Amino acid sequence: MQNWKLDTKRLPAGAVLIVGAGLAGLYTALKLAPRPVYVLTSRRSEKGAASAWAQGGIAAALHPDDSPESHAADTIAAGDGLVDEDIARILSTEGPARVRDLAQLGVPFDRKDDGSLYLSLEAAHSMPRVARVKGDTAGREIIKVMLRHAQAADHITPLIGWRAESLLSDGYGGIAGALARQDDGSLLGVESDMTILATGGVGGLFAVTTNPKTARGDALGMAAVMGAQMRDMEFVQFHPTAIDIGRDPAPLATEALRGDGATLINNTGRRFMKNYHSDGELAPRDDVARAIFAEIEAGRAPTLDCRAAVGDHFPDHFPTVFEACMSGGIDPRKQAIPVAPAVHYHMGGVATDSYGRSSLDGLLAIGECAATGLHGANRLASNSLLEAIVFGGRAATMLLESDISAKKADKIRSQPWLAMTEEVSTRLRNGMTQLCGVRRKADGLNHLIGTIDSLIEHVGRANPLIAARLIAASALAREESRGGHFRDDFPHMVKPSRSSYISYEMLD
Repeated sequence: MQNWKLDTKRLPAGAVLIVGAGLAGLYTALKLAPRPVYVLTSRRSEKGAASAWAQGGIAAALHPDDSPESHAADTIAAGDGLVDEDIARILSTEGPARVRDLAQLGVPFDRKDDGSLYLSLEAAHSMPRVARVKGDTAGREIIKVMLRHAQAADHITPLIGWRAESLLSDGYGGIAGALARQDDGSLLGVESDMTILATGGVGGLFAVTTNPKTARGDALGMAAVMGAQMRDMEFVQFHPTAIDIGRDPAPLATEALRGDGATLINNTGRRFMKNYHSDGELAPRDDVARAIFAEIEAGRAPTLDCRAAVGDHFPDHFPTVFEACMSGGIDPRKQAIPVAPAVHYHMGGVATDSYGRSSLDGLLAIGECAATGLHGANRLASNSLLEAIVFGGRAATMLLESDISAKKADKIRSQPWLAMTEEVSTRLRNGMTQLCGVRRKADGLNHLIGTIDSLIEHVGRANPLIAARLIAASALAREESRGGHFRDDFPHMVKPSRSSYISYEMLD
């Protein structure tokens, strides 16, 4: 391995280092004022943030006929028995105020003529409660607003063009910052008294995903090798309706289309969802994903038919989906959209409490890379953006009220440079999709774990390999089918059940 120049940067006493610049990271950074915040990100624009790709919107009990109790009940039901009910109540109770905060910051939520929010219905919600922005561009528009405020904030300093690859130890079991690298190989050790991981999900570990390919679970690998406790790693949500036009990552046909009446048909022209679930197209995502997968396996290519439900309104109501379809030669006003399941969201991650605190002193995690117990085995649609601001806001409030202890890095160790070559990434992504995808079984998972172990032996403990190993091992250990985790060899749920916890040391 080539030796690269290492620079170090000691942040001011009490400053917070945030790794990641999606919604969770930026919202938390804004709410930490006046405490100094440094935001470490490899991106030079909002385009690489998974938050910016969110289409449906942000769910909250905003309608006069809705209630936090109803939202919490839907969240708990969708999580298939593993949701932490206290966490669900925190989300649903604090959510409306956080959405109104976004509106006050300038997020242009869609509104009716009377000024009230336009709220759409999505699967497994008992009533319309998803606030949208310019049709299907909620994530992108929210991130634009967050970036504008962050760039104008005096207390926020960006560290742009650096990709975090390992955490720094304080020598006493705590975390004292992060080590990052630029594209040219330059290393920067950022010593911080408090570090927050906000790096997103794991879609890039799989061959078919709606996430940015750079979303490879790096935060999970970094935290795990330092001894952090991980939670619910086996629960991966597959969005049922990725647009199947050969793109990597796959464009997304938002669930709001089915909420507006779009139907799923196969190549015989028949609707098929009632054959799999009584709720049809509005069944929970994991049920819809497995139904579409079954149709594909049976050779009955599934499509999403929006012609009657949306028709000529497509360019205005769903511009992102319309543009993606047209770029692939599909006119959704006249043709049904070919669809397939794709990795969309990870319910697991770094185990935290309701304030983002991990099992390691000095380390917090928020957003998709964290696991509070909110999602259980299956995330309720459009809860992810709300999770980012509710628990990001709680983390900021807690830190503003806390005396942050001083920390200094004990040793700075770098990961193998360029360990994740294209060849290694391709082997990993194909293996994860084939053997740890919509349907799983023991022999396939054991084979996958062997492949990952051989890759680790060959290239070192690269973060994506560690994250993938934890997911596969957790999937093998859970001998039941629940939520986003389905085992062909254990097709039934086991009661009672509980969340799973794992650490890197447990893999040995």
